[in-house]
Amino acid sequence: MSDKSKLCIHTITTKPWKLTEAVDRYAQAGVKGISVWQDSAQELGATKSGNLIRENGMEVVSYVRGGFFPHATKGKREKAIADNKKMIDEAAELGAPMLVLVCGAEPEQALEESRKQIQGGIESLIDHAAQRKVELTIEPLHPMYADTRSAINTLQQANEIAEAVTSEWVGVAVDVYHLWWDPDLKNQIYRCQKNGNLSAFHICDWNVPTNDMLLDRGLMGEGCIPLDQIKKWVMDSGFKGYHEVEIFSEKFWKTDQKDFLDKIVKSYSAYWES
Repeated sequence: MSDKSKLCIHTITTKPWKLTEAVDRYAQAGVKGISVWQDSAQELGATKSGNLIRENGMEVVSYVRGGFFPHATKGKREKAIADNKKMIDEAAELGAPMLVLVCGAEPEQALEESRKQIQGGIESLIDHAAQRKVELTIEPLHPMYADTRSAINTLQQANEIAEAVTSEWVGVAVDVYHLWWDPDLKNQIYRCQKNGNLSAFHICDWNVPTNDMLLDRGLMGEGCIPLDQIKKWVMDSGFKGYHEVEIFSEKFWKTDQKDFLDKIVKSYSAYWES
């Protein structure tokens, strides 16, 4: 029997399921962690959603997703801060230890300015995050998303912000889909963990060819990401957290989700044992 003690699945992975069904099916499959996307928690509300997850023997790993700090106008930047405070509150009610940040970008301004606004936005949230005991977890995204989704595109950039902010309530998420191409990835993973900032590790695979850069991720082992190597770096660095399956896939969402979950567990087991 394969070890699933570190297996976490993001609710977006089985998007067609409501949270109640996802929790039931994940628990039956032996999944131990769940990262909850905001839309999937809305039906029951954050508090009831968290209770349901724990009653089924699973741990809430994270709440997804805050961020989107950069904007060309002060009013929009202030609204982003207010929205993130609301998500921090929801994460606390859910019982999630971290809020994952997709940091955002503003195509009307330089990436450097967007990065300054991201750091400033995070800094303005630290007191609120500390009060609610929710970590702000910076997730660097692939450079193809640098137009509107994130001006934080390398693990080095995420490390630099986390180190500049120097708060126990700020960390970093490493997602293989976004970072596998980086020639300095090993060093930056070790740097991240050494400074106590490696908080989350997301896994999937990069299909060849990829038909949609957002909605065509693959199961572990289906694509070209060197998962064995990256997993080794992460674990050798001392990371002890969950390995979170996060797959956006129009192809898989159109299939029977029970069959898809079986495939997730099978591919995860092969990944874990490799």
